[in-house]
Order: sequence, then structure tokens, then C-alpha cells
Amino acid sequence: MELLLENILVYTLAAILCIVVIWLYLRKKTKESNIVDAKIKKAKEDGLYEPISLHPVVDVNSCIQTGACISACPEHDILGIRNGKATIINASQCIGHGACFHACPTEAISLRIGTEKRGVDLPHVNQNFETNVPRIFIAGELGGMGLIKNAVEQGKQATENIIKSLKKHHSASYDLVIVGAGPAGISASLTAKKHGINFLLLEQDTLGGTVFTFPRKKIVMTSPMDLPLFGKIKLFQTSKTELLDLWQTVLKKNNINVKENSKVESIVFENDIFNLTTLKGESFTGATVLLSIGRRGTPRKLGVPGEIKEKVAYRLLEPEAISGKHIIVVGGGDSAVESALLLANQNHVILSYRNEVFNRIKPLNSMALNKAVADGIMEVKLSSNLVSIEDETIHLSTGKEDQSISIQNDLVYIFAGGELPTQFLEKAGIRITKKFGETVLKH
Repeated sequence: MELLLENILVYTLAAILCIVVIWLYLRKKTKESNIVDAKIKKAKEDGLYEPISLHPVVDVNSCIQTGACISACPEHDILGIRNGKATIINASQCIGHGACFHACPTEAISLRIGTEKRGVDLPHVNQNFETNVPRIFIAGELGGMGLIKNAVEQGKQATENIIKSLKKHHSASYDLVIVGAGPAGISASLTAKKHGINFLLLEQDTLGGTVFTFPRKKIVMTSPMDLPLFGKIKLFQTSKTELLDLWQTVLKKNNINVKENSKVESIVFENDIFNLTTLKGESFTGATVLLSIGRRGTPRKLGVPGEIKEKVAYRLLEPEAISGKHIIVVGGGDSAVESALLLANQNHVILSYRNEVFNRIKPLNSMALNKAVADGIMEVKLSSNLVSIEDETIHLSTGKEDQSISIQNDLVYIFAGGELPTQFLEKAGIRITKKFGETVLKH
């Protein structure tokens, strides 16, 4: 009888212990879910919950709460665990690197572009990166993949698909003409070189494409990438200068020349080949074409009086060369914030943004901006609009009543995004469609 009572006591204590452990576990998970709920609520209040472009979508039926997606993400609070499942927190902060997609052990994450409410204009391409115009391909930022690693991978894959379908006999000067020497274009040229096909690499500005226009000290990589004819590159904290130097070295080593300052104005299909004409009147022919240009095309202008003045610019190249100036930076994205922060070191800087909150900037930029304002290094004017630009002043409307104020000014930097090169694409016959929550990467 005593043995029976002892067994009952042991089992009872074990059961109580199990119940306590389960209770503590559930309490911990509930607390974590509540924290995520609070973050989601704040993200909605700050306008950061809705995605802007490429973003992860979680299949809750496949998610098993490993947290691998959260650990893999180099950003912060893009994803969180709520009620035992991964969920989106700050979707607008996602930069589309796809680390969560690759890290998920149950393949519960897909990457989509646009939402049901907010569409994104993209050229029509199939799974081989070919547009509706046969033998014209698109890779990189123009196709929705803005992150360097993804653009590099697309440039390689698109070129490999081109090589598979390339006609052996044609009358064009080149097997492939690559338009745009950014990450996708460089990767494409290296892949073409690897497979021994005759190609030409054209760039409207300078090697690096969109990356070249980043402020000098900007970090441009967050994850490793595999560059053809070079191998794995693990430069997590890489500046623009370091990355451009690397590309220069790789291209020089493989005897690849970039024809810079050659902006392609038109692409015409005739006699079974493509004739590409540049703004300078040059003409080149190719059996196939890969467009690896940026989405911005032409910088978007505000259309305000005085915008044509020489003191107005749409990109910042050498911030360290500017000092002692009264500067206004217009825009609410990462480029505007990063440029304003760089200029604020040696100048009096005002950052003007038309909305009430910054809803499109990375967490680290948000923290740096808040610190700069708190330290009195720079000034931020939300709910403001640039009205006009004079030689020594600018006029800014502020507040809900649009009160106009005059501010001393030497330089104006406008970061209002850019116009998708729709006219150029449509002229070549490429169809543009608006994507509403379309999946672009799925296991």
C-alpha cells in the first residue's frame, strides 16, 4: 500500500511539474505574442505595416515556429512570432533580400510584390526573365529585384537562359547586348564571358548603375552573393567605393569593357535582329537584349518654380566636399534621409517631407535620424512642401494650413524617386502591368 501511495505521489508531482512547465511555456509565448501585437499596432500607427514592394508572405498552415526566418533577417522587426506562427510586423521596412525565404525549413514563406490595394508597375516577364517581346530579357531592379544579391543572381540566370535559346547563326554584331552596368548587368557580362558568347555592355552613366549614385559612405550589401568568375563574396559591411572597386577588379581581370555614357534611346527589331540606338547617335545590333537598368529612369521632379536652377540636384555623390552651406533635402525615403545625415556633418541641413511620418525608411536610418534631431545636428520639417526656389532662399509651406515660410538656402537636393522608363519600354514593345500581390519567389 505504501508503495502504491509513493507511486501515486511521484506521478502526481510529475504531472504538476509538467503542468507548471507547460503553463510557464504558454505564459512566455503569450507574453511574446503580446509584444508582437504591440509592435504591429505601433507599425500601423506609424504607417510601416503595409509593404511597399517586395515582401514576405507566411503560409500559417506550414509554419512551425522555428524562428529561422527572424534570425536570418538582417533588418529588425520585419517578422515576429504571434500565436505560434510567423507574422509580418513592419512590412514597409523589408528590402526584399529573401533571407527569410531561404531560411524557412518548411518552405512556408513566399515573396510577393505589391498588395491587393497597392499595385506596382512592372514589365511583363516569364520564368526565364524573357519579356513579351521574344529575345528581350529583363533582370534586376527593373524587374522588381532591387537588392544587389538578388539582382546578381537574376543577371546570371537570365544570361544562362539566353545562351540556351541563342541562335547559332545570325547577322547581328553581338550575340547579346546588355543595357545597364549595375549589379545585374555586371553579373550578366561575367556569365556571358564564362560561356564564351560575344556581348556588349552599355551603361548610360558610369559603372555601377544605380549603386554609383548612392552617397559615398552608404552601406550597400546585407548578405553574401555569388559573383560569376569570382565566387562567393562575403562583404556584409560594404561601402559603395569598396563594392565598385571590387567590380572594377573583376571586370578588368576578365577583360570586360563597359561602354559608359551610352544611354540607349531606342530598340528596334528588324531583319530578325535588334538595332539599338544611343542618345549620341551610336548604333549597335544584337541577336538578344538584356535590360538590366534601374526602375527610376529619370528623376522625378517637383515642378516648382526655380527647380531648373544650378543649385538643385537629384543625387549626392561627394558629401564630404560640401561644407558651410544652408541645405534643404526633400524626400521621405532612405536616400533622402541618408543624404541629409551625411550633409549634416558639415552643413546646416533641413529635411523636408510632405507626410506626417517617415514610413519608408530602414530602422537604422530612423534611429540615426532621431538621434541627429535630438542632438540638434539637423532639422526635420514634416507635413511640408517645397513651394519655390530662389537664388538665396527657398519657400516652404508647412502645417495643415499651408503657411509659407522663407528660409536661407544655398543648395537643394530632391529625392522624390524616379519615373519608370515606361515610354522607352513600350516603344520597344514591352508590356507594363500593375502587380497586385503577385508571388515572384515560391518554393
